[in-house]
Amino acid sequence: MTEFEELVDAHYQPLYRFAFSLAKTPDRAADLVQQTFVIWAQKGHQLKDRSKAKTWLFTTLYREHLSHARRETRYPEREISDVEHELPSHDPDADRQMDAQRAVELLGELDETFRAPLTLFYLQQHSYKEIASILDIPIGTVMSRISRSKDQLRRKMLDEPSGVPKKIINFQPESLKRSNG
Repeated sequence: MTEFEELVDAHYQPLYRFAFSLAKTPDRAADLVQQTFVIWAQKGHQLKDRSKAKTWLFTTLYREHLSHARRETRYPEREISDVEHELPSHDPDADRQMDAQRAVELLGELDETFRAPLTLFYLQQHSYKEIASILDIPIGTVMSRISRSKDQLRRKMLDEPSGVPKKIINFQPESLKRSNG
């Protein structure tokens, strides 16, 4: 029996019980123990005093649990059916591209009350606080107007056909066949 196998035999059950007390599910506990032994296989040779292997394993398992818990907090695993309503719907019109000149033209069509904060924020890159000072309005009003102006601009962009030629030519292939033949 190898040293690694002896280590697994000696410490698997206590590690599993500890992992289960932390994770509260058998699958997650087993994953934690497995990951702990994987890390031991990769880094265990660095431990000079083998009498500290048990402490090292428990510490590593605990750190793996904390790492997973932090990751789970930031990126929770959820069933797609439970959160499907939260996913953005795909609107084919939203995929359209607009050139910068046209976007600025549409921005110019907004009421000045909404255009000014949006221009100062996105084009001049001022902070909300700076915009509030420049326009002499409360910061909450700045945030509200930027939000509303973005919505208005988005609606204008979606309402405008993208990539559609400005001049429409009535093309009738049947008339070409008759004139050629």
